Amino acid sequence: MTKHQGVALVVGGASGMGRLAAQRWSDSGRPCVAVDINEQGLQETAARHSRIVTRCLDVTHASDVDQLVKEVVAEFGALERVYNGAAIQPSQLLLNQDRAEIHRIMEINYGGLVNVSLSTLSSMVEQGHGSLINFGSIAGWVPNMHFGAYAASKFAVVAFSEVLYHENRGRGVHVCCVCPSVVDTPLMLQATSNPKIVEVGPAPMAPVKVLTAIDKAIAKQRFWVFPGLHTQIGWRLRRFFPRLMWAVDHRAEGF
Repeated sequence: MTKHQGVALVVGGASGMGRLAAQRWSDSGRPCVAVDINEQGLQETAARHSRIVTRCLDVTHASDVDQLVKEVVAEFGALERVYNGAAIQPSQLLLNQDRAEIHRIMEINYGGLVNVSLSTLSSMVEQGHGSLINFGSIAGWVPNMHFGAYAASKFAVVAFSEVLYHENRGRGVHVCCVCPSVVDTPLMLQATSNPKIVEVGPAPMAPVKVLTAIDKAIAKQRFWVFPGLHTQIGWRLRRFFPRLMWAVDHRAEGF
């Protein structure tokens, strides 16, 4: 397979895995465009990384996403990799959660991912190469109390990404969906409703572990990425023993 040296577009580049992905790509000597709605976070991402340029973007506005992709391609050339990771994770029992917040989670986590996927993948199909990494979550397979809205958005991401992959096989592009367990990033701090399952679950994994798993999946042209042994075990337990997984959740929450 021919190796290309194009630009990476990192969506959700102001913190967490997006920040690290942008910096790693830049450190390899290639240009990177980091985008986010958090302008201060973007500045921190790009500090001391001259190959990272930043753009403020609200991924829920499809026309803005299309325009940004056109500008990136015009300025830097072919898109080689897209990290599609903008997300929020407010937690709450569903009957206690504000309806507007539930809809906002879906609008960003799923709707924004759809906007970025369609715009960037169209460009990569036209050029004949490139990789699109959609960030799902183990929550897209294993729902938990307090995370109903977040899990629903990630279930949607998982289904959308799987269909997108199969519809575009053989077109020179690679789509993958990464579904990590809890990762040690600022996103986990948004779970403020005191979900007990977080306390009894595995320790958060390092972001670099997820990014390394993505690199390996791209090299081997794999679609699913389940970083870490406990993520893979959780995925299998949900498939074959769903009642056991809910029993663990109820025991943790105490009802």
